[in-house]
Amino acid sequence: MGIFSRLNDIVNSNINVMLDKAEDPEKIIRLVIQEMEDTLVEVRTDAARTIADKKKLRRKIDLMVRETTEWERKAELAISKAREDLARAALTEKHNIERDCEILETDLQELELHLSKLNEDIGHLQQKLDDAKNRHKAMILKHDTVASRLRTRSKLHDDRINDALGRFEGIEEKIDQMEGKVDAFDLGREQSLKDQFAELESADVIDDELEKLKARLKSKSDE
Repeated sequence: MGIFSRLNDIVNSNINVMLDKAEDPEKIIRLVIQEMEDTLVEVRTDAARTIADKKKLRRKIDLMVRETTEWERKAELAISKAREDLARAALTEKHNIERDCEILETDLQELELHLSKLNEDIGHLQQKLDDAKNRHKAMILKHDTVASRLRTRSKLHDDRINDALGRFEGIEEKIDQMEGKVDAFDLGREQSLKDQFAELESADVIDDELEKLKARLKSKSDE
């Protein structure tokens, strides 16, 4: 089973469990990323072990090549000393080592193929992991934006704001009534210059008090 098939089985299994528990999507994405990171660590560990095995096997093959050269030298020596029996034995030993060396060369090729496949898998997995992390960041950003808009909309539709606006209207009506009473006292008589200036100052005081009252009510409604 390839690493992606195994990873897919693990992720799907965990996601199904989380969906059964009605877990939030953002948490599921974090799980997928965690599974991919764990798998990447596992594959890199396997690759490191394969590289070590390859180096060990390469050293062993090199040693065997040197041994075959040495047995050939010994066979030549035996021939020069008219010891054909020793030369035959040396060449037999050389042949046996060469045969074992061919087997190790085949093993070495298999290790190289496995390492090449691991390197390819690591590249693909790292790319998928980077993509998942980028999508996760985009999801969080979108979630925060939507949540902020939702909070704003909720405040705009808050009954407390409507109540506050209703109070503003009531206060304005009371102030209108107060102004009406003041104006009623002045009906039928001409205002003196002093009264006219007093009226202007009174209007400023009332306007200022109204703004302060509105500010207090708005502050309470925002709490």
